[in-house]
Amino acid sequence: MSMSSHIPAAPPASTFARWSDERLKASRDAALKDWSHTQDVWVFGYGSLIWKPEFDFIEQRLALLPGHHRALCLWSRINRGTPELPGLVFGLESGGECHGMAFRVAAERVSPIFETLWRREMSTGAYHPSWINCQTPQGTVKALAFVIDQNGPAYVPEPSEEALIDIVLRASGIYGSCLDYVTQTADALHAVGIHDARLSTLVTRLKERLEQQRHDRQQHSLS
Repeated sequence: MSMSSHIPAAPPASTFARWSDERLKASRDAALKDWSHTQDVWVFGYGSLIWKPEFDFIEQRLALLPGHHRALCLWSRINRGTPELPGLVFGLESGGECHGMAFRVAAERVSPIFETLWRREMSTGAYHPSWINCQTPQGTVKALAFVIDQNGPAYVPEPSEEALIDIVLRASGIYGSCLDYVTQTADALHAVGIHDARLSTLVTRLKERLEQQRHDRQQHSLS
């Protein structure tokens, strides 16, 4: 599929750089500067962390994070796209609220888990690690959330629905297709009882476009 004019242009690949081990450690240390080393820590998941956390936790709760919403607003040039055809992954964009999952990490596991978590989420410094009070059925918890850096080169204000459809259907990276990422997130939210109306609508439109493409190919083969 050729790039449509309504798709926003991603910045040049040269603007993206992986953080060094030293920079990752400095960022991680800054996020944990007030941690007592004996306290369990909460992490807020709103995208792939819900269906693929890849760390041990001792409790999980449905959680509501105020002040930000889930949005496909981060260019992905490796995991779910390429430098030539980047995909989009979720970030927390300012405004509104976000229903997700809070995971409690045992105090004695925080250091090794956060080292791995930082390599996963902060490899290019696309997020601001932020401690935000989240509402859960059992009470309020302060959780670490990865909020998009809206001044960073990988940020893009969430495109129009038509542009999102084109981007999601075209892109694929080392972790698989952007389509799989979006649908897996939608399925995971549905499985835990979270209804994201905008995401559900997008997935419906994606399925309709795929069906239309299959129909067009069949018609072409018969002509």
